[in-house]
Amino acid sequence: MTGALDGIRVIEIAGYISGPYAGMMLADMGAEVIKIEAPERGDPFRRWGSGKLSPNFEALNRNKRSVTLDLKSKTGKSHALRLLADADVVIDNNRSGALARLGLDWKTLSEQNSKLIYCAITGFGASGPYRDWPGYDTIGQGMGGLLSLLTEKDAPNPMGYSFSDHLAGTSAFQGIMGALFARFKSGRGQLVETSLMEATVSAVGENATRYFMDDHVPGRALRTHVAQVYAFTCRDGLPFVIHLSSPPKFWESLTDVVGHPEWRDDTRFVTWPDRRTNYDALKSELAAAFSNDTRAVWLEKLRNADVPAGPLYDLAEVFEDEQVRHLEMKHDVPHADGGTVPLIRPGVRLSDTPLEMRSAAPVLGADNAALLGTDGEQ
Repeated sequence: MTGALDGIRVIEIAGYISGPYAGMMLADMGAEVIKIEAPERGDPFRRWGSGKLSPNFEALNRNKRSVTLDLKSKTGKSHALRLLADADVVIDNNRSGALARLGLDWKTLSEQNSKLIYCAITGFGASGPYRDWPGYDTIGQGMGGLLSLLTEKDAPNPMGYSFSDHLAGTSAFQGIMGALFARFKSGRGQLVETSLMEATVSAVGENATRYFMDDHVPGRALRTHVAQVYAFTCRDGLPFVIHLSSPPKFWESLTDVVGHPEWRDDTRFVTWPDRRTNYDALKSELAAAFSNDTRAVWLEKLRNADVPAGPLYDLAEVFEDEQVRHLEMKHDVPHADGGTVPLIRPGVRLSDTPLEMRSAAPVLGADNAALLGTDGEQ
C-alpha cells in the first residue's frame, strides 16, 4: 500500500526543529521530501551529538533525501530552481526574508510554478515590529504565554521540551495539508505562513478565552484547580498523577479509596467549585493519605475504583510500560551505514494508507548524484 501523500514532492530548506518536523510528518505519509542542506555542515542539528549520529537530527529527519547546495552560488541556486520547478511544497524556516534575498521567495517561485505550496515558518510572523528578531523555541514559549502556564512567574524555570518549535511544525503541517486539499479543487498553490508566536498563542486558546471572558490572568495553577489534577509522591518515593475533571463519580470514588467518605460532606469539598476554591487544603489531605503506602498499591486501588490515575514516568519507565510496548511506539529504523536508529513512530494510524518509517535520516549529500547528477557539493 502506498502512503496518503505518495507522489507529492517536498523541498525542505529548513533546519533545527519546526521545519524538519513538518517535513518528517509529510514524509511519514509517503511524500518524497528532499532536504537542501549547506555543503560540509548541513542542518545545524547534525552536529548536536557526542557520537557518530546526532539524536536531535535523527529524530526529525527520517524518510528524507539530502542534497548539498550553496544557495548563494550561481550553480547551487540553479540546481535548487530545477528541483523547485516541479515541486509540490516548499518548507522554509529561515529568518524572515532570508530566502527572498536569494530569489527563492514565494512570489518568485510561484510565478515559475503556479501549483507550488510555499510554507514559511518564522519566529514572529512575516510582518510587524518583531519581524526581524531571531526566534527560538523558549522565546516563543515565553512571549506566546505558554511558559506562564507551565512555570511560576516568580520562580521561573524553562521547559525540558521544545513546545513552540513542535507546535509551529504541527501548524505548518496542518496548513500544508489544507493547501494540498484546496489545490485539488482549484489547481493553484498558495502561501502558508505560521510562526513560533502564532502557533504558541493559538495553542493557549482555551486559557486565553477564559481570560477574555472573566478578565482574570491565568497562571500555572489555574488549570490544576479547574480540572482537579494532582501529583503526589507515595511512601516508596514514586510519583503519580490524578485527573478528576468534573464528573462527581470520580471524586466520590476517590474519597472511598483513601478511606475518607466523610469528605463528601465536608463544606470545603462538597461541590466542584468548593474543591476548586479549597484545592490546596484538599491536596494536603490527599498527600497525607497517599504517603501511607506504595505507588503500585494506590494505583491498583484507584484503577479498580475507576479513578483516572497513572504513574508519572520518566522516559526509561515509559518504554518499559506494557501498553507502550503493545502499541510498538519504538522502532529500529534502517540507516545507510548498515545499522539501525531507534526512533519513535508517528502517533497516528491510517488503515488504508499507513504511515511508514522507511529509513533513518539521510547522510549529508547522499542524494546529490541521483538528484543533481553529481556526487560533489554545489
